[in-house]
Amino acid sequence: MQAGAAAGRVVVRDDLDDHLLARPALAERALADRADGQTRAAELARRFWPGPLTLVLPRAAGVPLEVTAGLDTITVRIPSHPVARALLAMAEVPVAAPSANLFSRPSPTQAAHVLQDLEGRIDIVLDGGPTTVGVESTVLDLTASRPIVLRPGAVTLEMLRELLPDVELRGDTGQHSEADTGPLPSPGLLTKHYAPRVPMTLYEGAHATARMIDDARAAIGRGQHVGVLVPREDDPAFELLPVHRVLLGAEADPAALARRLYAALRELDVSGVDLILAKGVGGPGGLGLALRDRLRRAAGGHIVET
Repeated sequence: MQAGAAAGRVVVRDDLDDHLLARPALAERALADRADGQTRAAELARRFWPGPLTLVLPRAAGVPLEVTAGLDTITVRIPSHPVARALLAMAEVPVAAPSANLFSRPSPTQAAHVLQDLEGRIDIVLDGGPTTVGVESTVLDLTASRPIVLRPGAVTLEMLRELLPDVELRGDTGQHSEADTGPLPSPGLLTKHYAPRVPMTLYEGAHATARMIDDARAAIGRGQHVGVLVPREDDPAFELLPVHRVLLGAEADPAALARRLYAALRELDVSGVDLILAKGVGGPGGLGLALRDRLRRAAGGHIVET
């Protein structure tokens, strides 16, 4: 479903997802009757819904294939935002909707970001204020023999393992490229996703800042305008360079980094720079896993290990 393809299209900016948004009673209409998945889904729903957890489950026969891109699975979430909940209460049916941004672009975290991408293509934006989490929901696939996190988010792997000790994380080898033509089981699986239009390189490792400085100087020497995306702690290292600096926040506060990430990418994208050099943040656990995932996809595979 393409945003703006029909007159009267309304975009609801909730927590950045393009999944089926449903209330508990309505969600049941979308799910096939399979006891194993239903039992696990019910346990997860009691713990994490409403909230940023999307479940991939078997599709019920009554759900149109247009909603699932022809797949026999469907993704379901109950949002926590009161504006989205009010819309669903008025609709009294499950709602399937596209995300409120152009394909592969950074997700919107403010109403202004929606208009940057879609002004003239939509009729209404319901503005519920800035998003509270900042990155998209965790996507958990319950259709395989073992539960698999397809996309990490605010419901962390550690949280899920309290209920599902055997849950696994989809590895980087499972990424998809833009050349893949088939439908994907979840959004956010392309190697390049959430990406600014300006070319971006991500620097990871113990010597990331020093390498960024060297590469920034080289680019400046070639006459390029450079933007850098760094946590607050690294800002002094770039103060003497003629670069456009955008700060994410304190590296010790992953929640603040997540809330700021997409706004920062969009700020750099419209700043007139020729390239973006970004410092890797996040880590192997907690919300840091989602941060690392989003930055790597925003860089489209252009990653420098130091």
